[in-house]
Amino acid sequence: MNAPAYPGATRRRPTGRGAGTRLLGIYLNDHLAGATAGTDRAARLARTARGSALGRAIEPVAAEIAEDRSALLDIMRDLGVPVRRYKVCAGWAAEKLGRLKPNGHLVRPSPLGTVLDLEALRLGIEGKTACWQILRRLGATGERLDPARLDTLLERARRQQETIEEWRVRQAEEALATTAG
Repeated sequence: MNAPAYPGATRRRPTGRGAGTRLLGIYLNDHLAGATAGTDRAARLARTARGSALGRAIEPVAAEIAEDRSALLDIMRDLGVPVRRYKVCAGWAAEKLGRLKPNGHLVRPSPLGTVLDLEALRLGIEGKTACWQILRRLGATGERLDPARLDTLLERARRQQETIEEWRVRQAEEALATTAG
């Protein structure tokens, strides 16, 4: 019988290779949902900032973020992890819903919107970096993950983080400087 031993107790989940594979699938699909949202957000920010110094800095980062999402899909394929479309759709929808937040302006873009977009990208890149780090550790013990590829993805994420952080601080200082002093 699989009933819990006492009320409130949880059932033990299976712990073997199958459970690990299932959990890895959940983990990677959650990151894919985040990558979908991040790719859309980065592309939109690059589009709206086109022609400015911010746009010139963000456009290559946005292209890399899209490449990183493709790399994650390749890794999932290599590991035999199926894509859960509902999670991809949830990531896409979350990014769209995130645009509805009030930013202090009703009809025109707010400088605060750019700051918040950059902060969201920063958080997304931190999450992506954490994923690459875990996969890199797993790659050291397995054969289906290419450690050199993961090292490249990690280094690229660190460069993206530096660029986004530099522009996040600049934009925040510009948007918020008059209110804090």
